[in-house]
Amino acid sequence: MSASNSIDIKRCLIDTVLAGLISLIVFGPIVGIVLQGYSFDLHPQRLAILVGIVMVGRFCLSLFLQTAQGQKLAHSMQSKDSGVHVLPAGHKSALRFVIPVLILLAICFPFFANKYLLSVVILGLIYVLLGLGLNIVVGLAGLLDLGFVGFYAIGAYGLGLGYEYLGLGFWAMIPLSMLLAAFAGALLGFPVLRMHGDYLAIVTLGFGEIIRLVLNNWVSLTNGPNGIPIPGPTLFGLEFGKRAKEGGVPVHEWLGVSYNPNAELIFTFVVLFIVVMAVLYVKHRLTHMPVGRAWEALREDEIACRAMGLNHVLVKLSAFMIGASTAGLAGVFFATKQGFIDPSSFTFFESALILAIIVLGGLGSTVGVVIAAFVLTVAPELLRSFAEYRVLMFGILMVLMMIWRPRGLVRISRNGYAIRKGVKP
Repeated sequence: MSASNSIDIKRCLIDTVLAGLISLIVFGPIVGIVLQGYSFDLHPQRLAILVGIVMVGRFCLSLFLQTAQGQKLAHSMQSKDSGVHVLPAGHKSALRFVIPVLILLAICFPFFANKYLLSVVILGLIYVLLGLGLNIVVGLAGLLDLGFVGFYAIGAYGLGLGYEYLGLGFWAMIPLSMLLAAFAGALLGFPVLRMHGDYLAIVTLGFGEIIRLVLNNWVSLTNGPNGIPIPGPTLFGLEFGKRAKEGGVPVHEWLGVSYNPNAELIFTFVVLFIVVMAVLYVKHRLTHMPVGRAWEALREDEIACRAMGLNHVLVKLSAFMIGASTAGLAGVFFATKQGFIDPSSFTFFESALILAIIVLGGLGSTVGVVIAAFVLTVAPELLRSFAEYRVLMFGILMVLMMIWRPRGLVRISRNGYAIRKGVKP
């Protein structure tokens, strides 16, 4: 064996010891200590087993990475495609075949799905809307927003309060909640026009907490922590319940069909799927319009963006308002699905989850956000048997993604254009 391929055992041992110390620090308070009221119990055996697994795994990994195959694998995992990927001229996306298949599956899905599966898919579509909205603000415009859940709450409470005080239903509050959330986005956008990076993140984080605290403490309006009931959706004013209120006619009697207890969920799924497809189309068009190019210019270099004559105030406000309106739209569907909302549904963890969706999917990538939204929505449901370790598994997944795909599942790509005849390249 040549010197270049020799195994450095000392280096492997150092890596193993460091990995053991880090795992001891990370897992010690989580696995080694179990709270019992005001006291606690120590579980050193369980902690030792977990730290031992980490150390053995790190030792084996260090040995493997010093082999020729390991070095080849490590080299292949290094990011060589940083930046935006430019597709060749005339490239046609495979999505032109995928989208019709998805539409066909969506049409067939309600006929085979049960109530639980319908609820999970509806929740996944809601997070797709949230991911698309935040992707405009963070992924395209480069404005780190940690209070995005505030706009989500405005949309949800807009539906509940609109019904309670104004008698407005599901259909009327869809556009009104979008307008309310967009207005809130404009109010947030003005004070933060000169802020960047961490300072912007802190201000937006405070905005999200202010919205939650207002909803929690303004008891006379929002009923505080007790929450408010949400009316179900209607079709031409007809309800989906088995018996309509005030002597009305329910949908199944009006259509002359038997009552289906999942009819309301199926209707919500159909409307939400159509809305998601419409938002995807609008977002696709916006990214190819001058406003989309302005968002990307702002993300790359604000000084250069202003030097090119772009009004950075309008560019930032447009990103905040369009992203916020999408979150408000998602809030309406969330409230409709739940049938009841309270401030505990709109904590900082929701903003972190939405941010994780766009990081996992790829900043600025539409397809990646859609995939990541369903992964992070369906995965907790599949991991219910590991409820104690779901957050730990979520963290491990994010770390692996940062190592394996640092730019997300799907990176940004642009269509290339062929040079026209008579134009000098």
